[in-house]
Amino acid sequence: MKQLVRPPRLAPGAKVAIVAPSGPVAEERLQAGLDILRGWDLEPVVAPHVLDLHGDLGYLAGADADRAADLERAWCDPSVAAVLCARGGYGAQRVVDLLDWEAMRAAGPKVFAGFSDATALHEAFAVRLGLVTLYGPVAAGVDFVKNAHAQEHLRATLFAPETVRTIAGQGSALVPGRARGSTLGGCLRMLATGLGTPLTHGDARGGLVLLEDVGEGAYSLDRSITQLLRSGWFEGVTGIVLGSWDRCGPYEELRPMLADRLGGLGVPVAEEFGFGHCDAALTMPLGMVAELDADAGTLTLEEPALR
Repeated sequence: MKQLVRPPRLAPGAKVAIVAPSGPVAEERLQAGLDILRGWDLEPVVAPHVLDLHGDLGYLAGADADRAADLERAWCDPSVAAVLCARGGYGAQRVVDLLDWEAMRAAGPKVFAGFSDATALHEAFAVRLGLVTLYGPVAAGVDFVKNAHAQEHLRATLFAPETVRTIAGQGSALVPGRARGSTLGGCLRMLATGLGTPLTHGDARGGLVLLEDVGEGAYSLDRSITQLLRSGWFEGVTGIVLGSWDRCGPYEELRPMLADRLGGLGVPVAEEFGFGHCDAALTMPLGMVAELDADAGTLTLEEPALR
């Protein structure tokens, strides 16, 4: 693992594009998110197909080609400083291979932010563009529009990243210790289903892996972790940071499984760190060299996530 290219931070007046590469977007929540961004003195621009619905597949925000075109046009627009996902859901895997990555590379580095299903895009931005990205709240997410802490941590990361170089989690150590590596990861299911496909990390060697998920039972999470273990994906990992497990059952039932599956790796594991599908979700930079202190519950970036 090596540190990737850091995009420029945002400045007041910056134009940010809102795209929907995955699931359908609730217009009311989108408007609430746009109001927050305008309150930060940003200029949000909604891509043409954000509020579309797929004609046959109701879990998608419009046709694959349209969702891909929105993202590609936004990224290649020189006036756009950041591209923010409107929501997660499902669908990013269906568009990642439709993007013109050469054109997007030529457009230069800029901020990309989103979480959950956007894990497929975070992986591709790292592997294809060599770019640091932000795993954090989405513009029309209920956990963003209704939570001041989530808003403030994202705002600080975008405008003053040096103020959030040390990210303090909310939990403790599942496995104690310190580790140094390059951050990667995201939604557990997306990482597992990405195995063997293009534009993904082949393994986590040298990495501090961030993991979280939503709506999966303990056995299903076990299955995804076991798939990653059996594939050798975890070989050479330096540490693990566990986020939220919303609607995955009581954490006291998940914890023994996480300890059983991850404890044998012999690396520090921080739990309940406070990112992902949860209130007050932290914004976690991916592609940054950092030090994890599992006992203290902190992740300290070697440099600010944005330059």
